[in-house]
Amino acid sequence: MGFTIGGIREIRSGTRRRGRSSECTAVAEFTGLWGWDVVPGARAAAGACSCSRTDCRAPGAHPLEFAPQISGGATLDEVTKAWGEFPGAAVMLPVGRAFDVIEVAEPAGRRAVVRLERMGLPLGPVTATPDGRAQFLVAPGAAAELPALLYRMGWDDPTSLDLRGLGPGEYVTAPPSDRGGRGPVRWLRPPALDSVARPPAARLLLGTLAYVAHRSRA
Repeated sequence: MGFTIGGIREIRSGTRRRGRSSECTAVAEFTGLWGWDVVPGARAAAGACSCSRTDCRAPGAHPLEFAPQISGGATLDEVTKAWGEFPGAAVMLPVGRAFDVIEVAEPAGRRAVVRLERMGLPLGPVTATPDGRAQFLVAPGAAAELPALLYRMGWDDPTSLDLRGLGPGEYVTAPPSDRGGRGPVRWLRPPALDSVARPPAARLLLGTLAYVAHRSRA
């Protein structure tokens, strides 16, 4: 995973050090504690993207062009040096490496979290985006397997559930960064060492997610 007990202490004490911004400390938590790769992302205000492209298709919701990836395991010092080149950037996580994502409408996602916790099923981190989506972090490979898994469960059309998978080549905005100028992304269920090290297989959550999503749209 790339994190160590020393790294955890360094991150948690980082806010007391001179020159350590809360922004860098938050990024170092993703790299040092959770072992996730991080990429600086664009921000948006009044519909305009900080990438300055007038034809931007995803204002404030994409990595900055030419910005380097900060690899999982990077220390607070390494993050501070790298992120200093992109102050104010959104924190974006590449999907398809440490995890894939299953996304549903936020109301359905909230109900699914409650059901899954009551049933004692494994559950990883879950975010809520300002545009009303809940994103469940699951084991890599879920996006590619999603149509077949749903079909075997009796769901012929994933689009009818308002449920989709995000996989390699896609990015999600990490809390508490702003997405698209709409507001911050929030944790519905924050990361924990056990769930980050072994994100749950999609098949363990999918039955509940599909059922709740279907009931929400009915």
